[in-house]
Amino acid sequence: MARTGITLVALTAIAATGATEARAEVLVLYGDLHGGGMYGKGLSGDQKETAFFQNAPAGMYGARVAARFLFLGAAIQHHQYTNGSQVSTWTQFSAGLDFQVGLGTDKQKKERKGTFFELGANLGFGVGTGQQVMPPLSNDEITDKAFLLEGRLGYGKHLNKLFDVGITVPVSWGYFFKNGVDASANDVSTHYRGLQVEGLLFLRANIRLL
Repeated sequence: MARTGITLVALTAIAATGATEARAEVLVLYGDLHGGGMYGKGLSGDQKETAFFQNAPAGMYGARVAARFLFLGAAIQHHQYTNGSQVSTWTQFSAGLDFQVGLGTDKQKKERKGTFFELGANLGFGVGTGQQVMPPLSNDEITDKAFLLEGRLGYGKHLNKLFDVGITVPVSWGYFFKNGVDASANDVSTHYRGLQVEGLLFLRANIRLL
């Protein structure tokens, strides 16, 4: 708990610095299109060998829409995992710390040019399907649900005042539940813990609201 507290204090301090450097970027709405690869592993529980991310294809693409107020953020993302023949999907809602620090000169930061570093720490809830589905998603199409702790590291470049490109690495740990006709949330035999790591290239559009 002490280490967690120290980490949160450090993240808040860095975030405050990032918010100061960002100057006028008080409230930003942004969206990512991204693609890359994923590694997943079931860690414990009766269902660890059937863990969603352990059995989903490693290739992935998707989109993420987020809002950042100073250094607080919230996001909705949808990912498709595929190997060309099999498709699994994951939709996630999250909120927590989200900040960006410019690495260029003061002039570049003011003009929104140069490179940047970003870091996030989120709590989230997600649902997965073992096959391609068409919206709206119904509960009987969901194979897995999870509460997650996620950390994100990223590095990118401002192309102009609207668009960025870069790379981001989300790492998450989750407490998962198998979902289905015979699955019950109170039945611990349907529960498992899992880990997921992604490496993503992104193209981002930014709308500065304040």
